[in-house]
Amino acid sequence: MDIKEYLDQDQKKDLLRLLTAGSVDDGKSTLIGRLLFDSKKLYEDQLSALERDSKREGHAGGEIDYALLLDGLKAEREQGITIDVAYRYFSTARRKFIIADTPGHEQYTRNMITGGSTANLAILLVDARKGVITQTRRHSFLVSLLGIKHVVVAVNKMDLVDFRQEAFDTICEDYHRFVTQLDIPDIHFIPLSALKGDNVVDISGRMPWYHGKSLLEFLESVHITSDRNFEDLRYPVQYVIRPDLQYRGFAARIASGIIRKGDEVMVLPSRKTTTVTGITQPTPKPLFASPEYSGEANLDLGVSDGADPDYAFPPQSVSVTLADEIDISRGDMLVHPNNLPHSGRYFEAMFVWMDEVPMDQNTHFYIKQTTNTTKARIDAIRYKVDVNTLEKSETDHFKLNEIGRVVVTTVKPLFFDSYKKNRNTGSFVLIDPVTHNTVAVGMILDTGASNIKFQISNFEIKDPTHPSLLTNHDQTRILNSESLIQTKDRTKRYKQQGATIWITGLHGSGKNEVAYGLEKRLFDMGATIVLLDGKSMRSGLSRELDFSPADRAEHLRRVAHICKLLNDQGIITICSFVSPDEDIRLQVSGIIRPDRFHLVYLKATPDFARGNDKYGLYALAGEGKIENLPGVDSEYEEPVNPAIILEAEAIGDKTVKIIDFLKKKKIIG
Repeated sequence: MDIKEYLDQDQKKDLLRLLTAGSVDDGKSTLIGRLLFDSKKLYEDQLSALERDSKREGHAGGEIDYALLLDGLKAEREQGITIDVAYRYFSTARRKFIIADTPGHEQYTRNMITGGSTANLAILLVDARKGVITQTRRHSFLVSLLGIKHVVVAVNKMDLVDFRQEAFDTICEDYHRFVTQLDIPDIHFIPLSALKGDNVVDISGRMPWYHGKSLLEFLESVHITSDRNFEDLRYPVQYVIRPDLQYRGFAARIASGIIRKGDEVMVLPSRKTTTVTGITQPTPKPLFASPEYSGEANLDLGVSDGADPDYAFPPQSVSVTLADEIDISRGDMLVHPNNLPHSGRYFEAMFVWMDEVPMDQNTHFYIKQTTNTTKARIDAIRYKVDVNTLEKSETDHFKLNEIGRVVVTTVKPLFFDSYKKNRNTGSFVLIDPVTHNTVAVGMILDTGASNIKFQISNFEIKDPTHPSLLTNHDQTRILNSESLIQTKDRTKRYKQQGATIWITGLHGSGKNEVAYGLEKRLFDMGATIVLLDGKSMRSGLSRELDFSPADRAEHLRRVAHICKLLNDQGIITICSFVSPDEDIRLQVSGIIRPDRFHLVYLKATPDFARGNDKYGLYALAGEGKIENLPGVDSEYEEPVNPAIILEAEAIGDKTVKIIDFLKKKKIIG
C-alpha cells in the first residue's frame, strides 16, 4: 500500500468523540493512558518520558503510571488528580478517536461539562471496591443532561476484588436501579483493570465469566450513525464571503440536516425564500470525498478532487450561493420552508452555573446561541436539582456547578430547537457583560413542558444581638423577599386561589366586554380581583413602547410580572390583551406559572371583528396610518390549547363558562 492509498483509507475512517467520567481516583487517566499504550499509539520518546516521570512523580507503586500521559499540569501531578480537560487523539484500523479526560472532583464539574459537550459516548468509571457512589450518580445525571446517548460503565480495579463476578454483578444491579430515572438509551457494562490492562484492548483470561467485548473492541464497533440529525436543515450563517462582485457566498458549519443544490430554502428572520445554486468547498482538497468524513453519515457525494459537491451534511463547513440577492448576515439561518425551528425571545432551559461568583437574577447577560449574540436575562428560576438525589427545590440564585431549570428572555428573537432534538441549535452559553467570562451553559427544553411543583425547606437565622418581635424563620423570609403571610392563610381569608384569567382575541372580538363583565360578577361574589387591559397599561407602565413585535413582547412581559406578584398575594387578575403570538403567550405563562395561567380565547371571524371595532383601528390600518395590527398586516396565531374557547358571535352571558371553570378548578368557592 503506497502512502496516498493509506492516507485516503485513513480519511474514510469515521470519528468517535468520547469522554471519561467518574470520581477521583477511579482510574480515568490511567485507563486512557493504558488504551494508548496497549494500542501501540505512543512514540518511543513518549514511552521514555513516561518511564522517567513514573519513577519520579508516579503513583503506581514503582510501575508505569499511565495517568501521567494525561495529567500534565504541575498541580495535577502534585495532587495526583485531573483538574483540567485533557484531549487525546488516536486511531485504529477501524476508527478515529478523540478522548476527553475530564476531572472527577466535584469542584471541577464545569470542566466535565465542557469535555462532554461534543461527545458521542461516555465512559463512566466505577471503582469495583466502592461501587455506585454519589459522584457516579452525579456524572450519570450530567451525561443524561448533555444528551449523550451511549454510556459504557467501566467497572475498574477488578484486580483489587480478585476479579470476582459477584462484585461486578452487584454494581450492575445498583446502577440499573438508579439509571432508570434518566434518559440514557444505550448502556453497556465492562469489567476491567486499567492498571493491569485487563479487558482494555484484549480480553482478559482472568475473568472467564465475562463474555462481552473488550473496551477498545466495543469503541470500534459502537453504532453512532443515527445520532446525527439529518432531517432538520439548520444552517446558521457565520460569515458572508464576497471576494469579488461575481461571488457572494454564505459560510457556515452545518448544524443539522442536508443541504443540496436546487433546494428551496427560507432565510430567517426575514422569511424570504430562494434556491441554493451552489455549494463551495473551503479548501482545494475536497472534504466531501469521504462518505464517512463526519463519522456520522454514509453518503456518496460522487465528487472528484477539486470538484464542488452536490450536497453537504453535518458537521461539514461549506459556503453556499443563492439564486436571489437577499440581505443575509451573520446570525441569520437557512432552513427548509416546511421545517422551521422555534423562533422567539422566550424559552425554558436546563441550566448549569459555571462561575465562582453566584448568580444575580437582576443581571443582564450576553447570550450566544449558534451564530447569534444578544442580551438576555433570567426571568424566573423554576427549580434547582440536587444531582446526588435528583430532588428539586426552590431557589433564587445558583452557585458554582449548580443545575436547575430557568426561564430565559432575550432582547431579539433566536432560532432554536429543543436540545434533545438538536444539540447545536438547542444549546447556548451566557457571558458576563463586565468580565466577559462564560458564566453558564444551557440546554433548551421542549416548549410546553409540564410545570414542576416545588417545596422549599426552612432555614433559621440566629442573631441574639438584634432582638426582634419576628421569629428566626420570619427573618429568613424577609431576607429572601418572601411575604410573612402564608399562601394558605391568604386562601382562607380571600376564599380564593391566586390566578390569572388571560383573555386573548382579535381587536373587536369583545375581549374588554367579557373582561369587565367577569370582573363585576366576581366582585359581586365576594372575590378579590384586579383587571388589566391594554389601554390602561399602555397609558402608564408601557407608554414608551410601540406596537412592534419586540415592544409588544416587552409590554406583555411587564404585565406578566405584575400578574405574578398579584397572584402570589392571593389576588385574581383578569387580563384583556390581543397577545397575538403563541410564543409570547407561552412566555407569559412561564413567568406567571403555568398552573396559575388560564387562557380564554375569544374566537371571532375577521368580519365580526371589523364590524365591532369601536376605535376604528382596522380603518386606520387599511389607510396605512398604523402598522402591525393583528389580522391586517401581522399574523394572529390562534391558541394551541386554550383552557376556554368562547364564540364572539354567540348570544348570552359569556362569563358563565368562565365562572364554572374557576369553580371547577377551585380558584373560587
